[in-house]
Amino acid sequence: MILFCEECGTRHDIDESKMVGEVHRFSCNGCHETLMVALANKQEGNAAAHAALVTPAEGQLEPDPKPLKILVVDDSKLIRRVLREIIESDGCKKVIGEAENGKNALDFLISERPDVITLDINMPVMDGITTLKHIMISRPVPTVMISALTKEGSTETFDSLKYGAIDFLPKPSQIKGADLKSQRNEILRKIELAAAVQIESIRYLRRPSQDKTDRGNDPMALRCIVAMGVAEGGYGALLNVVPRLRRDIPAAYVAVMHQPPHHIEGFAGYLDQCSRLSVQRARDGAVLQGGVCYLAAATEHVTLAQTDGETRLRVSSSPFPTPMGAINMLMGSVAEIMGERAAGVILTGAGDDGVDGLGRIIANGGAVFIQDPRSCLFKETPTKAAEKYAVEYLISDKQMAGAINAYIRAQSN
Repeated sequence: MILFCEECGTRHDIDESKMVGEVHRFSCNGCHETLMVALANKQEGNAAAHAALVTPAEGQLEPDPKPLKILVVDDSKLIRRVLREIIESDGCKKVIGEAENGKNALDFLISERPDVITLDINMPVMDGITTLKHIMISRPVPTVMISALTKEGSTETFDSLKYGAIDFLPKPSQIKGADLKSQRNEILRKIELAAAVQIESIRYLRRPSQDKTDRGNDPMALRCIVAMGVAEGGYGALLNVVPRLRRDIPAAYVAVMHQPPHHIEGFAGYLDQCSRLSVQRARDGAVLQGGVCYLAAATEHVTLAQTDGETRLRVSSSPFPTPMGAINMLMGSVAEIMGERAAGVILTGAGDDGVDGLGRIIANGGAVFIQDPRSCLFKETPTKAAEKYAVEYLISDKQMAGAINAYIRAQSN
């Protein structure tokens, strides 16, 4: 396992076989901060990865997989019953417990170990967000938020993802003729996806200040541009990466997201509030500055242009109604303009948008970073990229910022 200190960026190579228990503490070699790593399902994730490589002998039947164990947490008895019926309807999942509030859920987790938790937000005694924080600190379990509040673009959704939820869904409902069959299928799909995510929780005993008043008004020199591509599952991935990026290193970040354009504005504002660097919506003609992250939708074409000694964004609407190669386009432009001072990052996603773009960056002497598929909600894009370019070191989303910070600081020295 490769870990980077969030405080100073120092790299640490840790032998997972020597980690005892679910929590490993160590001192940073650079700044001597005490770091703590909790890798809750390391053994389960490794076993699953190994099992995927073993095929049964010819004529030999594959053993039936064990059903996924689910804990349902919701204060409504009716919703708990509906979720139980949905979850157990396909025969591959089993509800092993129900809790009507967060405190009861935490008590349940003392003795039981579910594969996935479904969690409501508005509950008496202990609400869902507080419960989620406790779960991710003490015994991380893949969690899907199912609440009337968790709609795409809502603050509650972003809060849930920031504190460790894997995904989100609205509660099943028949209001306005909603299709219960499609709701059922989506709930089952997201539970299955969440169960395959390796949960890694890293806590730092002292967090650096994120006070925005000390950012300063003078634009920072620009020595590196990092192009980031994130498709499905992008909100959670960027919430694990961008807030950990340092604002005092001379790099600008441009991220293309496969999310609806009308949600990008609100997400940029939310991400800006919890990040040390400035986060803005990508605008045509904007001069790129160090210490700033620019967000764009995949239905926009984003490239770079150099005019009068400045590097500017060129943003235009795509003629296509669905995302088609926007990440590749951005990375190709960054590679052409910045050469060896370019970096490309591929996070969670399906499809192959961004894979060829990484190749352009590599061909021009830049660096690439790929999220470890085990930590991805959608594994297809990072898996394709890692296989195509034989990338040896894959990095979880929670460690991605440390790797980027360390690389840019080394390049700037």
